[in-house]
Amino acid sequence: MQTPRLIQQGFSRTQRPHRSSTTYLGTSVVFPCGSRSQSTVTAAAKEPEIQQAPQTTRAETSLRRFWKTVDIHKQEDDARWQAPRVTESKLVLATLIAREWDEQRKILKQHSLPMTSLASRAIDGLNETERETVIDDLMRYLDTDTICFQESKPRVLAEMQKTHWAPLLAWLQEAYQIDLKVHEDSILYCKQSPETHSKMRALVVRFDALKLAAFERAVHATKSFVIALALVEGRLTVEQASDASRVEVLSQISRWGEVEDS
Repeated sequence: MQTPRLIQQGFSRTQRPHRSSTTYLGTSVVFPCGSRSQSTVTAAAKEPEIQQAPQTTRAETSLRRFWKTVDIHKQEDDARWQAPRVTESKLVLATLIAREWDEQRKILKQHSLPMTSLASRAIDGLNETERETVIDDLMRYLDTDTICFQESKPRVLAEMQKTHWAPLLAWLQEAYQIDLKVHEDSILYCKQSPETHSKMRALVVRFDALKLAAFERAVHATKSFVIALALVEGRLTVEQASDASRVEVLSQISRWGEVEDS
């Protein structure tokens, strides 16, 4: 997990000590944040003029907040930035990352930095040599996709599956001319055709690093290749994707009710 920096064409992290004491994230515009009208958005820390270790290392080691303010600034391109960069158009992502760091208190909570983690995965974990391995792993989810295993009963479950999953199957056909095999009342392995695999893979290989990182996380969270694809392509909202991946749970709740804190 890296403390994010944003330069003119994106953000990245330096790989050697430098004299800047501010972490940059995007533009010089000041954004309102939370209840503070002039709270700004980037992780900035006052450090000695020459740092002995990257700020990220210090945060990971101490798990304590050592920065004082959070701002977004525009930084001209510089040869010191050596890791892959995220384009300047990702201002919303930069703002979200900075907001995460601004909201950290005395103790750094890594689970509360999801956008930082996502960007770090894209920058450091999805280079050209690793992309194919990651995509190969994600393609395995296609043959066990939850929306391909549907039930005729109980009625509530069948209706929920139809409500949440039928539109996704129709979307795949209309948008990409892909017809998935769907099994009813069966939990047997459902291998999709080589043609379907080829078409689905062709969609994913075009993703840039950030989109692939988001897709990977969505697949792992939903256990569904199709639901994750619909999410990153804007066909579903986060809430809709969550509901679509939890149809069985939601049907049980509708029948038996929900136990708090369970």
